[in-house]
Amino acid sequence: MDPISEAEIRASFVNCSKGEAARIKLPPDFRDTPWADLDFLGWIDPSAPQRAAIVTPGPAGPVALLLRKAERGGATSAARSSMCQVCLTDHAAGGVSLFTAPLAGAAGRNGNSVGEYLCADLACSLYLRGKRRPRMRLVRFEETLTLTERIDRALAKLAAFTSRVTGA
Repeated sequence: MDPISEAEIRASFVNCSKGEAARIKLPPDFRDTPWADLDFLGWIDPSAPQRAAIVTPGPAGPVALLLRKAERGGATSAARSSMCQVCLTDHAAGGVSLFTAPLAGAAGRNGNSVGEYLCADLACSLYLRGKRRPRMRLVRFEETLTLTERIDRALAKLAAFTSRVTGA
């Protein structure tokens, strides 16, 4: 992903008001973002752990989505595993979370949203490249796709999610 500025990120939100976009806090290490290792930028708001954002590259420039991370309910078994629907990384309990995004426009203002199960830390790009490993892997799946093919698949899944949010 090409480097983008804070102003570009805030201007690229499509499913929230300008005020909401201004209130989300960027990651504390934003200046040290490893852009070359990222296919999209995703983070949890450090001041509001249930709020998150992703910024994906688009043909007309970056597109940012405001997300809400679902709260974990009750105790979960360590033996339970989940898979991110973007990068297809398998995680032990707690490694995948449901993120919901209000729809863009009037539908979102009326409370309509869509959701996707993603890596809880939104570090899909790093998992794809093997630069980050899940805390505990119960089953190890090996893919025959190349890294480029896996990245293309993840970006296609993110583009489909973004299209569902924007109604495009």
